[in-house]
Amino acid sequence: MNIADLPALNASLNALATVCLVAGYICIRSGRQEAHKRCMLAALTVSALFLVSYVIYHYNAGSVAFTGQGPIRYLYFAILISHIVLAALVPFLAIVTALRGLRGDFGRHVKIARWTFPIWLYVSITGVIVYLMLYQMY
Repeated sequence: MNIADLPALNASLNALATVCLVAGYICIRSGRQEAHKRCMLAALTVSALFLVSYVIYHYNAGSVAFTGQGPIRYLYFAILISHIVLAALVPFLAIVTALRGLRGDFGRHVKIARWTFPIWLYVSITGVIVYLMLYQMY
């Protein structure tokens, strides 16, 4: 594996985080707390691996320009900007949410998870979309 392979790895890690998040949500909605805990810790681990890989890639490769033109360019930047802004919140939200759950502070865990889950899910999904638009479509 070389640096050029990292964007595809990053997109795969984002996709896997999406699967873990959705599985965790389904588990908690069906009362399977231990399975929920495993899924969410897996999502946290996968997202941490993504962050390490992302930093390594951009440290070595810099930024990559989007070459699409016309209306798709506006769509790409709208997705990218919202993704970046919300991605900056995810580590804080995910760690606080996880710590509250692990400590058994379920009331406060649920309150913040109502914000963390949709933001984290959006960031994971849009991470894959940004990859596809930047590296596969244009």
